Amino acid sequence: MEGLEQWKNHAEQLSSQVLQQCKEQAEQLSSQAHEYLQQVPPVQIYVAVAMLLLTSLFLLSGRLFKCQKANTILLTGLSGSGKTVLFYQLRDGSSHQGTVTSMEPNEGTFVLHSEKSKNGKVKPVHLVDVPGHSRLRPKLDEFLPQASGIVFVVDSLEFLPNCRSASEYLYDILTKATVVKKKIPVLILCNKADKVTAHSKEFIQKQLEKELDKLRASRSAISTADIANDFTLGVIGEPFSFPQCQNKVKVAEGAGIDGNLIEVEQFIRDHVKS
Repeated sequence: MEGLEQWKNHAEQLSSQVLQQCKEQAEQLSSQAHEYLQQVPPVQIYVAVAMLLLTSLFLLSGRLFKCQKANTILLTGLSGSGKTVLFYQLRDGSSHQGTVTSMEPNEGTFVLHSEKSKNGKVKPVHLVDVPGHSRLRPKLDEFLPQASGIVFVVDSLEFLPNCRSASEYLYDILTKATVVKKKIPVLILCNKADKVTAHSKEFIQKQLEKELDKLRASRSAISTADIANDFTLGVIGEPFSFPQCQNKVKVAEGAGIDGNLIEVEQFIRDHVKS
C-alpha cells in the first residue's frame, strides 16, 4: 500500500509539472502572437478579417443556392407545344391563353396550384419554361446542373408533322453528359390529349422510339470529335426503346388548357420531395 501511495504521489507531481509546462508554453505563444499583431499594420489585419468574412459568406451563399435550386423542374419541347400554358397552370391554375411563344425563360419558385390548399408544409417548386426555338435551346444547358427533372412537352395534335424535329431535340437531351451522369428523369408529356384528334401516348412513344433509333444510326457516323461530350443512346445492336436509357424516361398524357396535369404534378412531386 505504501508503494502504491508513493506511485500515486509521483504521478500527481508529474501531471502537475506537465500542466505547468503547457501553461507556460501557451502563455509564451500568446505573448509572441500579441507582439506580432502589434507589429502588423492595422490595415493588414482589417483586410485579413474582411477576406475571411467574404470567404465565409461566399461558401454560405453557395450552399443556400444549391439548396434553393435542388428543386428545379425544366419544361421544354418544340415551340407551340404548350409549355407556357403548362407553366401558368402549375403556378396559378390559369391557362393564360393569350401567351405568345417565349423568347426568354419563364421562371418562378412557388407551391403548385393544386397543393395550395393542403395542410402542413409543401416544398415549393422552382419551375423553368425553356424556350423551344432552336436558337434559344442552349439556354437549357444553363439550368441542367440544378435540374431534378425534365418535362419534355409534345403537341399530340400536330405530332406527325413535328415528329422528326421533336425527336432530334429529345435525342440531344437524352445524350447530354449532364443528363446521363446525373440520371435526370424525363417525363415526355403528350399535351392536348383532351382533343378528339389527338394521338395516343402509345402511338407517340412508338414513333419517337423509331425516330430516335434512326437518329442514333445516322449520328454514329459523325466523327468522335463532334460528339465527344455526348453519350450513346440505348443499347447498340438492339432497336431503341426508352427503358434502355440510363435515366428514367416516362411517357404520359395531359392537357394544359383544361388543367388536367395529374401525371405532371405526380412527376414533380416524385422528384421534388415535400
